[in-house]
Amino acid sequence: MQKVIHQKVTVLPGGKVEFTHQELEAGQQVDVVVLHESAGERPAILDILNGGPDQRLFQNAEEVREHLENEKASWDV
Repeated sequence: MQKVIHQKVTVLPGGKVEFTHQELEAGQQVDVVVLHESAGERPAILDILNGGPDQRLFQNAEEVREHLENEKASWDV
């Protein structure tokens, strides 16, 4: 059975990454996956939208409903 060990580490000089874990045995084969954020990477759209309530046009579903009702009412004029 495969196990996953999730551990945050700091990259050492020269791009070196090092970690230890009590479940790892000397000579054991493991797969290592490195996930990192690039400095120039653009934020995801959901991160922007969820950045804060002041960034949203509507604060809740009731405000959306009210806006839609007002828009529909203006069409009947």
